[in-house]
Parts: sequence; structure tokens; C-alpha cells
Amino acid sequence: MSDSRLPHVVLPHEGELIDAGGDRYRFLATREVTDGKYGIWEAVVPPGGGPPPHLHTREEEGFYVIDGEIAVYVDGRRVVAGAGAFVNMPVGSTHWFRNEGNRPARMLIIVAPGGMEGLFRQTGRAVADRASPIPPLGDEEKRRIAAAAPTFGIEVKVH
Repeated sequence: MSDSRLPHVVLPHEGELIDAGGDRYRFLATREVTDGKYGIWEAVVPPGGGPPPHLHTREEEGFYVIDGEIAVYVDGRRVVAGAGAFVNMPVGSTHWFRNEGNRPARMLIIVAPGGMEGLFRQTGRAVADRASPIPPLGDEEKRRIAAAAPTFGIEVKVH
């Protein structure tokens, strides 16, 4: 059985940019182009950046660190992941990440199945200027994320 979809190419300075959860995401492949099979995006995580603790009821989620260091917390365990490290979170695991360093980190985030990018589109802000600073995660955005997350099968643990 052949697939009628065309190949999808995103060049280095292309891709939809969204500031959400204290980070900047550049969508490389979304459910729209993968027939819902997976999503992958690049994340730039500034010092102090990262989402609140949460769990997915639908997706596996993996983090591949390209540059810098990310502290990943999963089911009570802390793993410091540097460039070249990969951490996978099974469905139902409570997790979050934080850039505890003093310089931005970059990573690829992979989710399967796709669709979680819809949460970022709904609660984040489109980025018009790639050079603009990444806004920190504020209380109002945390509330928006917590309110919208159940629609996407995500449970947010708001402090």
C-alpha cells in the first residue's frame, strides 16, 4: 500500500516557531505531515526554562539533547542529559525538564503519536522575530496550559 503524501522538508531557518512553557519550539514534523504517527520539534530552552511537571496519557515522549545540558526529572529520578544524550518517557510517567545551567540548551523532542503540538499552538505565542528573547513561563500561561492540557490527554501538576 503506497502513501500519497509528499515528502516534507524543513530547512534550517524554516518551520513554525512558538514560544510556550518558557521555551521556543520549531516544529519540524507535526501530525498534519506524518498522518498523526509522530511529531518532532526543536526546542531552545533558556536558563531556567522548561515546563511544569506533567504526564501524557497518549504519547511516548523522547528528548535528544543537541547542545547544552538539560536536567530531566522522570518518576522521581533526576538525570542530567548533555549533548548526545537521549531520554524516553513512557506513557503515564510524570516528568519535566529544566535548564539548570547558565546558557541556552537545544534538543529535539519526539512524540508518538503526533498532535501534542496543538497544545503549544493553543497556549503559546507565535514568534515573528527569531531573534526575540524567549519569555519565561508565567503564572497566567501555567493556568492556560493546565486548563487546555486535558483536551490533549495531558495532566499538568501545577504547584
